Amino acid sequence: MSTIDTQQSIVDEVIPDQKQRISVSDYSGPAIVFALFIGSWYLLSGVILPPHKRFLLPTPHEVINEGFLVWRTGESRGFQPILMSLWDSAKVAIMGLAITIVVGMVLAVIMSMSRWLERATWPYLVAVQSAPVLALTPLIRALIDGAQKQRVLVVVLIAVFPIVSNTLFGLLSAEKSQHELFTLQGASRWTRLTKLQFPAALPNIFVGLRISAGLAVIGAVVGDFYFRQGGVVGIGAQIDVYRNRLWGAELITAIIMASVLGLVVFLFFGWLSRAAIGKWHITTRGQ
Repeated sequence: MSTIDTQQSIVDEVIPDQKQRISVSDYSGPAIVFALFIGSWYLLSGVILPPHKRFLLPTPHEVINEGFLVWRTGESRGFQPILMSLWDSAKVAIMGLAITIVVGMVLAVIMSMSRWLERATWPYLVAVQSAPVLALTPLIRALIDGAQKQRVLVVVLIAVFPIVSNTLFGLLSAEKSQHELFTLQGASRWTRLTKLQFPAALPNIFVGLRISAGLAVIGAVVGDFYFRQGGVVGIGAQIDVYRNRLWGAELITAIIMASVLGLVVFLFFGWLSRAAIGKWHITTRGQ
């Protein structure tokens, strides 16, 4: 056997082992962390907390039995009201995120075309990102009628900054030599934007989308707390009801489902990122 054949056989033996180790570690790590989390939960709810406070933090099996396995008991207890509220919040988050993507990208494109516009707009974006929603509640109520529109506006205010900042950074990240090449070819501003800047900005755009997707769910839940009229709508409003009534199992179930919604949206944009930019960028290598 030649030296080349020997080296190739060694590579063929090593690479599957590496792939197998990577696959095992991908699943073993989250499993270990989950086991530690459940163990800590049992320790806190069954040992550390005094007996008269343990109803505030039920054990995991109590949450499963009373929160997930009970379909409906009474007006707002059971898993069905939680799912209905979660769906209402999901619609608000999706609508707000869609508006955020359009507004954020358009604003980033405008800012990338003029240094003066970027400097003039940036402080106000930072101010919107930093302003507490609770302080803006009276103003939002005065300007907009309807709880649905108010909640969507909260989502936009909370989620717009990552879209603008990451998209703007990506649009400005194209190499100077590439810009010079487009200038030599007499390319128009639109051609430069669509053929050079936007493709270069795609990885950063998807980073902003993943961040804003999680923030959109947070914004929907926050909007449920501050902008609700009439009956209970939205998972945030449901959480507030359970908190006031001290229904620990239902409260934790609603919180878990809200977190699952944020995780699903985050993973969706992660998959969309890998599908859009493939394997050519460092953010998707090895996945």
